[in-house]
Amino acid sequence: MCKMKTIAVIMAAVVMLFAAHKAATAKSQPPKNEVDKNTKQPETISPHIWAPAVKPKPLSESVKKGLQWLVEHQCENGGWSQGEESSHMSHSLDHLKDKPNVADTCAAALTLIRSGSTPATGLYAKNIFNAVNYVCSEVQKSDANSLFITSIRDTRLQMKLGTYIDTFLASLLFAEVTGKMPDAESEKMLAEAYNKVMDKIERNQHTDGTFGGTGWANALSISLASKGLNRAAQAGGRVNEKVRQRLETYARRKYDRETGSFSEEGSAGVQLYAGSASLSAMQDSDNTNAIQQSELEKKLENVKGSEEREQIQQTLQRFKQNRDDLEAAKKTIVDKLDDEKFIAGFGSNGGEEFLSYMNIGESLVVKGGPEWEKWDKEITTNLNRIQNNDGSWTGHHCITGRTFCTSASLLVLMTDRAPVPIAAKLRQQ
Repeated sequence: MCKMKTIAVIMAAVVMLFAAHKAATAKSQPPKNEVDKNTKQPETISPHIWAPAVKPKPLSESVKKGLQWLVEHQCENGGWSQGEESSHMSHSLDHLKDKPNVADTCAAALTLIRSGSTPATGLYAKNIFNAVNYVCSEVQKSDANSLFITSIRDTRLQMKLGTYIDTFLASLLFAEVTGKMPDAESEKMLAEAYNKVMDKIERNQHTDGTFGGTGWANALSISLASKGLNRAAQAGGRVNEKVRQRLETYARRKYDRETGSFSEEGSAGVQLYAGSASLSAMQDSDNTNAIQQSELEKKLENVKGSEEREQIQQTLQRFKQNRDDLEAAKKTIVDKLDDEKFIAGFGSNGGEEFLSYMNIGESLVVKGGPEWEKWDKEITTNLNRIQNNDGSWTGHHCITGRTFCTSASLLVLMTDRAPVPIAAKLRQQ
């Protein structure tokens, strides 16, 4: 039961971040995926430094109030439940109102991380540590082969975002806390759970880049799978490049450059969901590609064999194609941001809308500039306007649970603190 209770900052900040990064990774290396000895080892890239892409704003009173609401509603075992839903929703999930689940917990923990804390430091260190501990315990109890990491079924997030949303959000949370746990024992616990999650994702991906399962807006779930996998790669984790490439290709296929439209398959026929999911996955992949590109270009200078040279050139060409599609998709989305019908998504605020806003914001913030500033100002005004008096946010369709709606809204308001590889930001300059 639950208790009620950049590189816009100057280069000196980059030096400090690099020192902090070295100190953290010295204590514990990113988890390495264990694979069958007869299977080709997953590819890996050098760990890189994350930093906000723009100068972060101080936390607003609305954000602080929302963070406090989340902390007061954390469960005794470290998890979060979906919380109270809108009064007009079906009461079929009332039994889950106070029962902790992995996906809601990951969303809440990521929100506390974005505010500036880690599992070892900061105002919310204990809350984050307990959340990670809960998620790891669920992963440890799961089977070895399926994509499920929890025995809890048919939550609102699973029904609306996708069957395996818990797994994808866990991969994202684990990427952001690796190397930041308070001691070697908790790092080991995290690494074991992280290995298992990554193995499940690699083992269960279909050749088209998807993962099966159902969900009203499953495309949003796949965008989070891409985000988790790319954050893992950016942190230096062992990520199978074929898995990452399939997600990149899937996102690109969802966008038609000739018509400037996004395929609504898996998006409940809502362009906001389809567009934000595709854009986000292409951007996350581009962030990783920026790191790999510099490494491959250096390697190309010393390659003698024609076959290896051709493989590198093909990979670099793939990076360029993704980036070209990304820029076109971004322009399409930016052109729609003044369209009230597009921004309204399904027609009213729900968790899917808030998640879509996060996807759009995290794509625009990498470059920064007028387009990002305009979006950030307008979406901040809107979210502040609809915040509940107690600090939470509530959805009005589909995903209405206060935990996820509050977490997603806060992640939107703190997009300027989202981690971006420095290589990706430098390329924008």
